[in-house]
Amino acid sequence: MNMNYLIPLFALSSLHFSAIAEDEYDYIETPSATQISDLTDNDKDGVVNARDLCPGTPLSAQVDNDGCGASVVEQEERQLRILFANDSYEINPIFSNQIQTMADFLDTYQSASIQIQGYASKVGNPEYNLELSKKRAHAVEDELLSYEIDPKRVTIVGYGETRLESEGDDETSHALNRKVTATVVGLTETVVDEWTIFTVIEK
Repeated sequence: MNMNYLIPLFALSSLHFSAIAEDEYDYIETPSATQISDLTDNDKDGVVNARDLCPGTPLSAQVDNDGCGASVVEQEERQLRILFANDSYEINPIFSNQIQTMADFLDTYQSASIQIQGYASKVGNPEYNLELSKKRAHAVEDELLSYEIDPKRVTIVGYGETRLESEGDDETSHALNRKVTATVVGLTETVVDEWTIFTVIEK
């Protein structure tokens, strides 16, 4: 076969398809992209500024698609543990800086509220111990509020001797039951703080 005949045929075919393409499709210029949104992430929460409805999220906080705190359903019991002397609700001043640590925590995590829980040992009258447990919780609350924490974010409850940590009748068991703990509620960030407060225990 004479190859000289094939070349013009190929050329005619190419022209034919080019003509069809020009007749059926209009040429569209490639658009140039213009960035109109802020795609930076100033608070480094994984949500760009343009979509972040809650800028300034604390580092390592759990956030939703809008950059706001993801709700935590569970309550978190913190390691706040204040032990009291027998028949006492006085907090030793040497440990007051630990209350300030709690105040700093609430100042940092504005979504959080705290419930302060007072307890008593099973020595003595149950009704008296219930009131004593409330006084212990109030003592911690009063010192906490002295750091200008909103009272609406703090609640107290007294359990008396109804929720014993130790069922024993020895002095060590009684000492463990004379305490105040704290539960953080409504928290939307992951927290690693731990609080430990001890008062002098009478022997």
